[in-house]
Amino acid sequence: MNTHEKYMRKCFQLAKQGLGNVQPNPMVGAVIVYRDTIVGEGYHERFGKAHAEVNAINQVVDNFSNAEEILKESTLYVNLEPCSHFGKTPPCADLIIKHKLQKVVISNIDPFSAVNGKGIEKLKKAGIEVIQDVLRDEGYQVNKRFFTYHSLQRPFVILKWAESQDGFISIAENTRTTISGAEAKVLNHKWRSEEQAILVGTKTVMVDNPVLTVRDWVGSNPVRVIIDRELKLAKDLNIFNSDSKTIVFNNYKTEKVDNIQYIQIDFYGLVPQFILYQLYLMEIQSLIIEGGAYTINEFIQYDLWDEARVFHSKIDLGKGVIAPVLHGLLDSKEDLGDDELFIYHRI
Repeated sequence: MNTHEKYMRKCFQLAKQGLGNVQPNPMVGAVIVYRDTIVGEGYHERFGKAHAEVNAINQVVDNFSNAEEILKESTLYVNLEPCSHFGKTPPCADLIIKHKLQKVVISNIDPFSAVNGKGIEKLKKAGIEVIQDVLRDEGYQVNKRFFTYHSLQRPFVILKWAESQDGFISIAENTRTTISGAEAKVLNHKWRSEEQAILVGTKTVMVDNPVLTVRDWVGSNPVRVIIDRELKLAKDLNIFNSDSKTIVFNNYKTEKVDNIQYIQIDFYGLVPQFILYQLYLMEIQSLIIEGGAYTINEFIQYDLWDEARVFHSKIDLGKGVIAPVLHGLLDSKEDLGDDELFIYHRI
């Protein structure tokens, strides 16, 4: 591993600490290296708060009486191009120029239209050496949600379900069936805390009456997204409580009632596409779809998914609702209690 890769991987490690807290911003980590020693580091901790570069530079300023001299001889490593525009915070590129760092090493260009190369251009014009594309593919994976959102104009879509050893997700229609174990439930709640929204169809709500919040993990609740074409779901169901915002895609109305947002869409068209584009307009960058089989299969049919997380149980049901089938590439397989977890990505 060369020096640039070593410090960039440290940036990735730092950046991931912001997962679930910085959306719709990207996850960014920054490391300042002086004479092959890390003297400052930071990450973007929460949306609206200081960016990674600011936190790293401030750490140097706070810890060293000769901070300005150190910074002038230092290299800044950051996994995403420093911003060059005023948003919730001032441009990071300006701060880097102000402190006269000699070199900036970057993994990925920021695809956001307000940046998209402008930060790099500003640094170069100020005489700062810029090295790009260090571990670019790994950097893309860190911010796969952010890149998908900006390149495809839709959220990053994660499919999730549990199936029996013989390939069923429920023993019968309209019957709640517990398949995966306790470990899978905890992990599922962790996943919910990491994504901006969670979607299920009408039948899943009617059969399971899910809450769709984070309870077995510490983290923020996702926005709940429900497909209820005929608006037939009873208002005393759990998804209508005040625990989190709920979006209801339906055939009749667009209005907001307390924490419930109703959005009318055309159910005679390409429903998954309509839903994803509406969520894109609402700045939702990631969506986890938990069911049911019909809803998941619709997104598979239109190739509108990016990752699938499938729990395989050792139990046999013998009959029931057939589990979704997808054509993806297996990324990993691991044991989780009595289950096996398979993770795929779209080809």
